[in-house]
Amino acid sequence: MKLYVTYTSPYARLARIVVAQKDLADRVEIIEAKTRTAGSDYYQINPSGRVPYLVDDAGIGMEDSQVICAYLDRLDGTPWLHTRRDDDWAYRRIEAAARSLCDGIAVWVREMRRPENERSPAILAHEAARIERLADRFETEVSLPLLQAEPTMAHLVLAVALDTARFRGFGDLTASRPGLGRWMERMSRLPGMRATAW
Repeated sequence: MKLYVTYTSPYARLARIVVAQKDLADRVEIIEAKTRTAGSDYYQINPSGRVPYLVDDAGIGMEDSQVICAYLDRLDGTPWLHTRRDDDWAYRRIEAAARSLCDGIAVWVREMRRPENERSPAILAHEAARIERLADRFETEVSLPLLQAEPTMAHLVLAVALDTARFRGFGDLTASRPGLGRWMERMSRLPGMRATAW
């Protein structure tokens, strides 16, 4: 299989973490894609140009980190991250909030990469406020049994979001949030997190 990524994408990092954590390196080749480049050969593989993108052994491609991570997690028949039932609303609520945090950070980072005279102050302010509100929420929620339990996809999304904020210029969201800091310290020890660290 081929997994197309960029090394700055938090979504591609989620897929890379699953590959590392599940020890799938012998089954999944990781390839750096050229995105946001006119005429990139990658667009012939994935017309949307998004990452991650997985081409399975049958040559069928799929995109979206949620789909790819679920697929990779189940390859060996023993899912690690996707063990919750579809009607587990408490879990789904937390994963959705973690994805919202990750989305806000990704939008903020992309906006900051634009030339200064092209950046939208309204977008930056909106996303910064969203990021801080969600970080405050997770300062409380990381003490819940669900987030203290064995890692799930929600754990990985939250951890990758926090790392993205720290290493892509937004700042360390755990600095003034000790509960989140202790939780992130534990998550940072996962082999998949260490193997894909920025």
